Amino acid sequence: MSTLANLKLVNAVKPAALPPIVQKRNKLMKRLHEQIELATALTEGRDYTVTKLRTVKDDDGNTKTVSQPKRVKQWWWTAANGKTCLSVRYGAKVIELAKGKSAIELNNKDELVETLQTLKAAVDEGELDAAITAASGEVRSRLKK
Repeated sequence: MSTLANLKLVNAVKPAALPPIVQKRNKLMKRLHEQIELATALTEGRDYTVTKLRTVKDDDGNTKTVSQPKRVKQWWWTAANGKTCLSVRYGAKVIELAKGKSAIELNNKDELVETLQTLKAAVDEGELDAAITAASGEVRSRLKK
């Protein structure tokens, strides 16, 4: 029993489901993590591929799970002035980071990983909750049509 005495024991109940905003934050943080890995691979000069599991039927009608590469589109581009611009996407919708502003301008691609990590921290702290909710609502309204 002395081993358990060293641990802090509490009476806690695991929630049945996460709140919707936390689920949306986690979804966006996962996509930001993919972008960070893609940008890191770009600066290191290597390829970055994400694989997803997919269930397919073979010729005999049997189902099996195969691993396929997933396409990850980069969220940054080079603007006309030569600077790198970065936009944050929730699904197919670009998130408005400030009123009327949906992109971040960077001096070069070397700042890309640091900026993406800053964005990930902002999402984790809940600073973009209103923008995520608005983008989610627009995506959901298009699906209902």
